[in-house]
Amino acid sequence: MYLVQILLPLYDNEGAAFPASHFRDVRDTLMARFGGMTAYTRAPAEGLWREEGEGTTRDDIVIYEVMTDALEDEWWRRWRAGLEARFSQDRIVIRAISSRLL
Repeated sequence: MYLVQILLPLYDNEGAAFPASHFRDVRDTLMARFGGMTAYTRAPAEGLWREEGEGTTRDDIVIYEVMTDALEDEWWRRWRAGLEARFSQDRIVIRAISSRLL
């Protein structure tokens, strides 16, 4: 089993909030494909990273996650590319963590 997490920025590069419809579409896609999902939206997480010669960059993010028995790498690659276009990002982080239910 895998826990798949999608890290989404709340704001674009100019600081404007993304419309709620962007996040609803993500939720609806995950619900339709996986039958359930969890969204951590109440207290945004803070993402920090260093860009060469630019100093530290910061994003407020929300995390959406699903559990799945199998990974369909090609579907995830295509969907991530669509998210990157919709959210105007160079890269949306989607990570899969092997897990087991206790």
